[in-house]
Amino acid sequence: MSEPGAGSDLAGVRTSAVRDGDSYVLNGQKTFITNGEMADLVVVVAKTTPDQGAHGLSLVAVERGTPGFSRGRRLEKVGMKANDTAELFFDDCRVPADNLIGTENHGFYHLMANLPRERLGIAVAAVAVCERLLAITLEYARSREAFGRPIGKFQHNRFLLAELDTEVTIARTFLNHCVREYNAGRLTVVDAAKAKWWTTELQNRVADRCVQLHGGYGYMLEYPVAKAWLNSRVQTIYGGTTEIMKEIIGRGLGL
Repeated sequence: MSEPGAGSDLAGVRTSAVRDGDSYVLNGQKTFITNGEMADLVVVVAKTTPDQGAHGLSLVAVERGTPGFSRGRRLEKVGMKANDTAELFFDDCRVPADNLIGTENHGFYHLMANLPRERLGIAVAAVAVCERLLAITLEYARSREAFGRPIGKFQHNRFLLAELDTEVTIARTFLNHCVREYNAGRLTVVDAAKAKWWTTELQNRVADRCVQLHGGYGYMLEYPVAKAWLNSRVQTIYGGTTEIMKEIIGRGLGL
């Protein structure tokens, strides 16, 4: 989906797929593509009817080695070092018309049908990280001493951990509700947006507070809280930013 000039705003997509006989000819560029370097197959969001904006989009599969399909540099990220993130280029890239996924000009609807699942997945990861960070930090607060007593015994730290534990429990409760709704085929776009923005913002807050409670050790990459802090930051960005999630919820309120 993502391009240098388009992300959540699908109407801004400039990559085109022009029908030519029994083929589509793709031209354009994508960026921030997770696993873009190692992928053998990519699903490209492209405009097949440009004058229809977001409602003229289609999904086209492009295989590794297709003439005109190339990959740019591996992008250097702040965190998430374990997976590659790359640029993709399409220069008169010709693919069979059978590579169309779904229905032509219905790409927007196909994406909207699947984005709640992606956002729920991000929320699941966010809550799991929160729970793990809280467990690690609680153990540290029990064992690390300052001024003759464990740091968890100081009221400020105890209250902070109590607040985080409460918020993570609330996040887990709503997440479990969303998972049940998804399994029943009832998860709404709005509830997925709520889960995505709330849990990922919480993840960033938990990671930040846990680093602080670890003191200097929390800033060392050999400690898991430091790595989690770096990796957490992107959670409120990919899959739809927090701001976009709030827009979706606001529209759901009729505003």
